[in-house]
Amino acid sequence: MTPQPYVTVVIVNWNTREMLAQCLDSIADSGWWPVDDGYREVPFKADVIVVDNASSDRSVEMVRDQYPNVQLIENNENVGFARGNNQALQEAQGYYVMLLNSDAELTSGALEALVAYIDAHPDVGAVGPYLLNGDGATLQPSCHPVLTPRREFWRLCFLDRIWPQATYPMHRWDPATPREVEVIKGACLVLRREALDQVGLLDEQYFMYSEEMDLCYRLSQAGWKLVWVPEARVIHHGEASSKQMAERMYIELYRSKVQFHRKFGGNRRARLFKALVALAYLPRALIASAAGLLTPTLRSRARTYRRLLRTLPGL
Repeated sequence: MTPQPYVTVVIVNWNTREMLAQCLDSIADSGWWPVDDGYREVPFKADVIVVDNASSDRSVEMVRDQYPNVQLIENNENVGFARGNNQALQEAQGYYVMLLNSDAELTSGALEALVAYIDAHPDVGAVGPYLLNGDGATLQPSCHPVLTPRREFWRLCFLDRIWPQATYPMHRWDPATPREVEVIKGACLVLRREALDQVGLLDEQYFMYSEEMDLCYRLSQAGWKLVWVPEARVIHHGEASSKQMAERMYIELYRSKVQFHRKFGGNRRARLFKALVALAYLPRALIASAAGLLTPTLRSRARTYRRLLRTLPGL
């Protein structure tokens, strides 16, 4: 008889106290939850680790007061998403590990469906859910092909809307049939511990963004399958932390993408990627700057584009 799966849920938080509480409540409502007198009689058990990256919104006090059985790791500074997750992964005892964003909520049966699928398929190293937007109804992309310079340029030129290359046409996928994919979004990602031990933890050179693509790529290169499991539904509000520093995070996004190309393709591929991004963003910056003269709301966007173009050569 196969032993019951044991899952460690890892959540990295930075100033998202209210959403973090909703996230933790959704876990408590969905499966085994650590309590003083043991575990509830439900299909499987899970423990939860929250890593707080020096939040200033009293997130730590909220977790300590309202969720005393959650393991809490408190950082004195924002060490980034990858390093924060790794801190918890080094403590995790689960046979499976779920990386879950603090602005995500599990719906009923989601955790069970993800664990049941990966438990039944020993060649699968990671699974991800059907992500829903904050309205709880509309589809949010939860997986995508591995990034290449050509795919990024194609997407930035809006050609993906005609012929998807950098994204999957998920709105046309059967919502009842699992699919093998290349990259699963880090908003909710369940990993087999055996696979994680084989390829290693998240690369801490990524402060934020692209760390899950790096991990998924390494899993795939090692022969593990990655599967989208639409039976599992997870609500993801999105960018709850990053929007607090939108312009800085926009630059960080491309810093991580350049870093991914340099790591797996060398400096030549990184230079090609930067050149194509600059080619795509130059007309955007010019148009947004001109439009900003008449529409003040576009000025911040134009400023972000100009900053990206200035920063890009040194990334």
